[in-house]
Amino acid sequence: MKIKTAEFVSPKHPDKICDFIADSILDAYLSGDKRSRVAIEVMGGHNLITINGEVTSLSEPDIEKVVKDIVGIDYRVIINIVKQSPEIAQGVDTGGAGDQGIMLGYATSETEELLPLEYKLARNLCEKVYEKYPYDGKTQVTVNDGKVTTVVASFQNSKNADLLPLVQSIIEADEYLINPAGEWVQGGFDADTGLSGRKLIVDNYGPEISIGGGSYSGKDYTKVDRSGAYMARKISVDILKKRGAKEVRTKLAYAIGKAEPVMAISIVDGVEEEIAGYDLTPKGIREFLKLDEVIYKDTCTWGHYGHNFNWDK
Repeated sequence: MKIKTAEFVSPKHPDKICDFIADSILDAYLSGDKRSRVAIEVMGGHNLITINGEVTSLSEPDIEKVVKDIVGIDYRVIINIVKQSPEIAQGVDTGGAGDQGIMLGYATSETEELLPLEYKLARNLCEKVYEKYPYDGKTQVTVNDGKVTTVVASFQNSKNADLLPLVQSIIEADEYLINPAGEWVQGGFDADTGLSGRKLIVDNYGPEISIGGGSYSGKDYTKVDRSGAYMARKISVDILKKRGAKEVRTKLAYAIGKAEPVMAISIVDGVEEEIAGYDLTPKGIREFLKLDEVIYKDTCTWGHYGHNFNWDK
């Protein structure tokens, strides 16, 4: 018996709104200067958005406008952005990683998207319910040996009498828990604060698969938390397809200011091997995955993998 559970959250979840704001700010800087170095954190809730972080760029976007175009003009926006630390910059200037860290990538033949089944099901359910209820919401799916046993769906402004048959039409399960705490109308930033980079497992592969722990949103490619994780996914996808493997896990690790990783291995169906044939420097990853061309706000809403991005192909 193998029981697995994964959750997903809608784009109007407070944490995901903050991710979207962070990546929209990143896009705004990159649209004016592709060499921008951006590390932005966003906290929001209750008519207040706080933007804090470090940016070095020739671009000067109207950050307040970017934010208010997303959340509305009634929000107060506090912006505290400073230049990147010169000690960090001196390592990045020479092509080194913008920070140390461990990045993990994953691919499985379990689904067409090369993602874990329970994660795909939770995401798919969330996407389809969101089409009718485009509000704050969450889904959760439990599978036992591939069979769906329990489904949870909680969506703002939904009625149980309507939501239950909708969920049943999307996914078959033994048990359905629909708005288990009761129907609710107050959601999003009106109900809770949010923080960028807090839905890491939703952003990755679900709780069954290890992640390095670094968040993605609001960070440019020099932050290997993001670019390294995308590259680890790409390597895993490549190996899985070329070898006909069932499961591939790739692990990269970097030291701040150093271009080459200090660890680069893949575990192919349980067998560990060193990675060869890829340029794993931040510059090499940027060029290989065309990270200068990515619209980052498109990556943060429905998970960073399995949407035919360059690192999924």
